[in-house]
Amino acid sequence: MNVFDNKESLRKSGRKISHDVYTPKMDAEEFRKRGKEMIDFVANYLENIDELKVFPQVEPGYLHKMISADPPIKPEEWDNIMNDVNSVIMPGITHWHHPHFHAYFPAANSYAAMCGDILSGGIGCIGFTWASSPACTELEVVMMDWLAKMLQLPKDFLSESGTGGGVIYNTCSEATFVALLAARNKAIEFRRKENLDEDQYTIMSKLVGYYSDQAHSSVERAGLLSMIKMREVKSIKRKMRGSVLQEMIKEDLENGFYPFYCVATLGTTGSCAFDSLDEIGPICEAHQIWLHVDAAYAGSALICQEYRHLLDGIEYAMSFVFNPHKWMLVNFDCSAVWFKDSRFVVETFTVDPVYLKHKKEGKCPDFRHWHIQLGRRFRSLKIWFVLRLYGVDGIQKYIRNHIKLAHLFEKLMLGDDRFEIVEEVTMGLVCFRLKGNNEINKELYSRIEGDGRIHIVTSEFSDTDTLYLRFAVCYQFATEDHVKYAYGTIIDITNQMDLCSDLFLEK
Repeated sequence: MNVFDNKESLRKSGRKISHDVYTPKMDAEEFRKRGKEMIDFVANYLENIDELKVFPQVEPGYLHKMISADPPIKPEEWDNIMNDVNSVIMPGITHWHHPHFHAYFPAANSYAAMCGDILSGGIGCIGFTWASSPACTELEVVMMDWLAKMLQLPKDFLSESGTGGGVIYNTCSEATFVALLAARNKAIEFRRKENLDEDQYTIMSKLVGYYSDQAHSSVERAGLLSMIKMREVKSIKRKMRGSVLQEMIKEDLENGFYPFYCVATLGTTGSCAFDSLDEIGPICEAHQIWLHVDAAYAGSALICQEYRHLLDGIEYAMSFVFNPHKWMLVNFDCSAVWFKDSRFVVETFTVDPVYLKHKKEGKCPDFRHWHIQLGRRFRSLKIWFVLRLYGVDGIQKYIRNHIKLAHLFEKLMLGDDRFEIVEEVTMGLVCFRLKGNNEINKELYSRIEGDGRIHIVTSEFSDTDTLYLRFAVCYQFATEDHVKYAYGTIIDITNQMDLCSDLFLEK
């Protein structure tokens, strides 16, 4: 019998349900004790993570069999919970901060960011308006300006411009969707002025947006959620080029559509390719198309002057996003988004019930008007802690080390003529494959995963049906030894394969 059945039986029997005085199981003293233990647990985990298998050896459904199907009726002891953490939770963890984790992109982490998160959780404010927690709002404004200055974004994106500004979202996916909705409203406003006979729903049915065939899947999803037509632009050598975009815009205009939104990517998820902003930007400006720039992973590296040229053309963008939670030592979630003119976002999301109003409105942003959800965490604290404890110089050194190690891996792979590099190495990602067909690369990947010494993932170029393997430098304290270990593992596994098998020969 679970707790809900128990209450129902009490009601039917006529007996009264006890309403005892609430007493917390964990008071301040207990929190001090257990909090210190948890800090030790996390520190020990991260210090000794290399002793663990990078990928868990469990099957789907493993955890359901190990915990009760019903919630506990009575409080449990802390030690019992921690025993279950060790026996139930930890065996099912993919260790993203393991020295041999080279999948996806980095999931940024640092003790500084964790301290910021602890303080955020302790304060526990819900910063939807300035009045709901002034420091929460104002620190976010300042941190977004700090990040914008580190990236050398145009002044239009700073809060001091009077029209622009930044805000923290949970992920780039949300930023892409919000920017699309803001662009949609901007386009409707413009088109209704052009043609008073068209209502907003007629205009919406004619809107069309554009994105590269290398863009993140969240762009396509944004189109599905908004029920707006989105067209995939065929890339040239993994880049969206202005000439191709221009032809598609011309075609749509001739067919009576209204081009209104374009997503350019700096550092694509599959291969870390960069769209040509300086080609795309002028075209978007000429056709009054909202240009949204997604630099989820690579954006962090743009604080290094030697990569700043990759932002050439950013002055044409209406919005820009990158994830400090990928490569800037700020843990998840923390997606930094800027708008050149926040009015279009605010007007899109403003719903003004009396209970959310306050006397200081208009003197500082109320971020509830800048995104979909109302409630928001004090996420700027962890940015503040990281920037102050590392400094810009420290973060630059961290990023440059990852890029240097990626080039080392590239050099090692090129030293073996069985392999090829399939995309230029610009950041901390190396895309490689065995020369030959896709089957041999599927087999190599399967063996690497089965071996368990390192963890990587695959991707493909759909236009050429080319499967390849991705090696990302992810570990915060990565060294040349870690890269050489990964390379040695791949070579060891490759040497065990029969590369002359008929299955692997080019057809």
